[in-house]
Amino acid sequence: MDELDFALDVKSINDDGDIEGLAVGYGNIDHGGDIVMPGAIAGTLAAKKSLPMLLYHDQRRPVGVWHTLTEVSDGLLVKGRFSATSAGREAREDAKCGALSGLSMGYNTIRQRIEGKARQLLEVALHEVSLVTIAMNDRTRITRVKEIEDLRARLAAGDRLTEREWEGLLKKGFDLSNSEAERAVRINLKGQGEPDSTADPMAALWAAMRDAPIEDLTGE
Repeated sequence: MDELDFALDVKSINDDGDIEGLAVGYGNIDHGGDIVMPGAIAGTLAAKKSLPMLLYHDQRRPVGVWHTLTEVSDGLLVKGRFSATSAGREAREDAKCGALSGLSMGYNTIRQRIEGKARQLLEVALHEVSLVTIAMNDRTRITRVKEIEDLRARLAAGDRLTEREWEGLLKKGFDLSNSEAERAVRINLKGQGEPDSTADPMAALWAAMRDAPIEDLTGE
């Protein structure tokens, strides 16, 4: 069984255990060189009304069920519910805090064709949709525009962000890794290893956020 990843928007998870996201994205090439073509999942939708919700494609780790499968212009929108088990509750909390940031479909290829260096998936049999830590497909990458704008508004109002919020902002807005964001905060906010001790680190960070266009922050 093959796997293909897409990003999960954490704002689509509520406290009641409901979750939704784009499990299949159409038309763009992912980091693995695959493109899901429109209509590739039509056979699955005709045959199935629900799909298992797993962790990391491990059939021994079910955490819920995807009960609504809807084909939209961008791909397959899935809506599901976490189970009331301890595994389901832990998965929900991990997804809400961003530790699980992607959806990944488990599938078998039925029809495909090669165009240049890309593999176009013309028809696939979709078996399950898993929660994963990292999504490979840029089309549905988490933008979190509202979250970024909220933090920028707080900065503009003179609020002080915590170190954790700064790290989150750098990771979400500038695609820094955990270690890169931690290093940036350590250097710019704590002054540890900062090459120019006369610079105002907080002003520099705020200037970067103020001057960066929204499209740069979201990767769109």
